[in-house]
Amino acid sequence: MTPAGPAPASPPTSKDVAAEAGVSQSTVSMVLSGKWPGRVSASTAQTVREAAERLGYRPNPAARNLRLGRTRTILLVIPTLTAPFFAAVYTGAARVANEAGFSLVIFPWPIIPDGPFRVPHEAIDGMLASSMAEDSLAGPRPVPLVMLDSDPEGTAPAVNFDIEGAVRDLTAHLFALGHRRIGHLAAAIDAWTFQRRASALDAAVEDLVRVFAPIAISTGYEAAYELLSRPDRPTALVCDDDTLAVGAHKAASALGLNVPGDLSITGFDDLVLAEALDLTTVHLPAEELGAQAMTALLDLLQGRSPARPVLPAELVVRRSTGRVEL
Repeated sequence: MTPAGPAPASPPTSKDVAAEAGVSQSTVSMVLSGKWPGRVSASTAQTVREAAERLGYRPNPAARNLRLGRTRTILLVIPTLTAPFFAAVYTGAARVANEAGFSLVIFPWPIIPDGPFRVPHEAIDGMLASSMAEDSLAGPRPVPLVMLDSDPEGTAPAVNFDIEGAVRDLTAHLFALGHRRIGHLAAAIDAWTFQRRASALDAAVEDLVRVFAPIAISTGYEAAYELLSRPDRPTALVCDDDTLAVGAHKAASALGLNVPGDLSITGFDDLVLAEALDLTTVHLPAEELGAQAMTALLDLLQGRSPARPVLPAELVVRRSTGRVEL
């Protein structure tokens, strides 16, 4: 049997530094946190720093945050882990959080059924919640909250897209191409952003035909196939999501319809697959949404009143839309 080697040395502590420097632990804490001027001499501060360097001591930020009652951790609540849109939201929020010395943790809800407030509030300093109703976050609200892509009339600050402006640009584009029979392939999700898209389309288009589908290529295909099989089928189909638009494109192909000669199709989000399919869509700056929301939450944590920006959404015209052939 091979004899065990010596146990690895434990990392040095502030107590070790104090003993090495011949000072108290409180003096070590003051020096290494930069709060020593006017409280200890410059020579003592130098002695403490040299002792810490000799021992290879590094302060433990987690322990320090615990003493201060702060974790410097933010919870990002999203409805799904698989949508590329939320990956971009996370990227923007994490960038701003990291610059401010915060960590960002993702909480998929309602995938985790008990809701985000099952997380002990002592473990987080604040919360971001994207693309869901504020009142769906049931339970007490122990930490500051900022909503993303959600009802601006809620009690929590919200950062949103200009959905109405995007729909106006989209319908104006279709009208300019001669389209009047327009269908709406709507996401079967009870969320503010989809409700706002539907109401903006209702205001812009007379006799709009709408069908609902969960967001997936297969469900988009089924709903679009049913709608496009009607004798008075639409000449243009507005889809709430690029994924639904891909399903609609497949349904058009199965029915022998040429895109855009027989049918124009538009999406929302401007995902990578929209570019691959040459899909006319609405670009939503998801990364900027996350960044702006994190900035608003940092303002809240600092006791400042946060901005409630509305980010512009850009119509991206590609080859899936064309003039009506009468």
